[in-house]
Amino acid sequence: MAAATPPEHTQKKALTELECILQGEMRTRVSWTLVLAVFLAFPPFQREWVEEMGLGEILRMGRMRVDPALTQALRSRWDTEVTAFAFPWGHMIPSLEDVSRITGLRVYGRLVSGYTYPCYHELAEQLLDLPVERRSSLVPRVALQESLGLYEAGKNVGESEDEYIERLSRVSRRELASEPGQHADLDLRHFLVLFLGRLLFATRGDAVHYRFLPLLEDLGEVGGYAWGAAFLAHQFDGLSASERQTSTSGFYPFLQVWAYLHLSALGRGDLTRPGLVPIARRWDSRQDTRHLADQLERLQEATDSYPYLDVVWQPYLGESDEGQPWLAQAHPYFGRSVRLHALNLVLPLNLFLTQRSLGLRQSVVEFPVRDPFRRPGRSFRGLHDMTDWRERAQEQIENWERKGKAVKSDATTDDAYLQAYALKYGGKVYKSSRHQVDVTGEIASLRALLHSVVQDREAAQRQTTELRREFERVRGARAGGSSSRSVWGSPSLLEARLAGAVLRSEEAQRHL
Repeated sequence: MAAATPPEHTQKKALTELECILQGEMRTRVSWTLVLAVFLAFPPFQREWVEEMGLGEILRMGRMRVDPALTQALRSRWDTEVTAFAFPWGHMIPSLEDVSRITGLRVYGRLVSGYTYPCYHELAEQLLDLPVERRSSLVPRVALQESLGLYEAGKNVGESEDEYIERLSRVSRRELASEPGQHADLDLRHFLVLFLGRLLFATRGDAVHYRFLPLLEDLGEVGGYAWGAAFLAHQFDGLSASERQTSTSGFYPFLQVWAYLHLSALGRGDLTRPGLVPIARRWDSRQDTRHLADQLERLQEATDSYPYLDVVWQPYLGESDEGQPWLAQAHPYFGRSVRLHALNLVLPLNLFLTQRSLGLRQSVVEFPVRDPFRRPGRSFRGLHDMTDWRERAQEQIENWERKGKAVKSDATTDDAYLQAYALKYGGKVYKSSRHQVDVTGEIASLRALLHSVVQDREAAQRQTTELRREFERVRGARAGGSSSRSVWGSPSLLEARLAGAVLRSEEAQRHL
């Protein structure tokens, strides 16, 4: 029998969503290219200043391929109510340590807060010297790019990516000041508005907002802000957007590399440059030529059936801080539930929901409800009253200044948490459209798995007991002065090998 033809409106909808994804990917790649071209065109003193601000690490990364299917698969797992991913094995949350180690952004310092205005006309004219429409909150994007020498931002036919960037940088260099001074400060502010608006805090479309401009008035203070923490708040906000939103929001490599590290069995990334820091510099996105809709469906199914023991809760255990000076001041902010700020965004980092990511047993918790602190609206594009967020969010600001609350756990197992988690989410953690959850079958399968693990643990316990008994016998024989040898060599060597075997057996038993 011939397959039924999908209704025309369904085909149009799928085509529209595909076009949105491709347009979003194109915008993201262009944004990175434009920002990088200006940075490379800057004279050395300007690049050094950007480095001192803590923004240089991102600009040293290779241009990673966008993976919209992975971003969409992760977004479909996001629970806006608790600001966390809800996977079949429990909550997972990108943390300040993830931001610091993956991107190199500073997650410490003054929070990104201050005033938002209904109109930035006077401030923009004063700090940017650009023509600004009255009662507008958006930067004139073309004028901003042209002020940096980016007149022809399009890519020529047959032009490689390196040739494209080199051409943009060469043209941009003609417009930029070569010596410190008022013109150089203007160039730097233009660059920072472009960097923040189209790369670090990118939103849908090409719009660039003035919202961070008040923080750029004193360029000497820019490096003192916790841009990494603000970026994480923006990332959470982007994940909380409608699942129908298909374009990538924010600095896209962060979520991709986070998934590569924690869910490596999905196979979406290639570790091509091990050892580089920050960690995002090590990875490339693996090319997938399948249709985007097919990629997304396969990713959702792969997550549904992902091996729980393959989840990497602590990917940084073997990582040192060498070559990463930004980590020294960041450590006090790791492992803490805290409020994250990005002007009118104030969102909770509920790290207590992922105690396993800190090497703790996951204690049962009361799952938080929607955060009581609400901002006036999601978008800055409309008109709004002037707001002093330091006054409006005073309690949340004090929470940040205290570094929130350390995550602790006295649990001995994860069982109570997982039971409460199953009651809260049930079959909703299975998002795949083709995966029909057989609850009875799932319970039977899990009971069989539990029975198997219990048997393995009992066998490991018996083996540990036998090894420990043999170890005590050999140690006792040596203490008694016996000089007998075996195929293992001297009694002391046998004792050492038995001690190692006992430790390995005990570790296997604890793991089970």
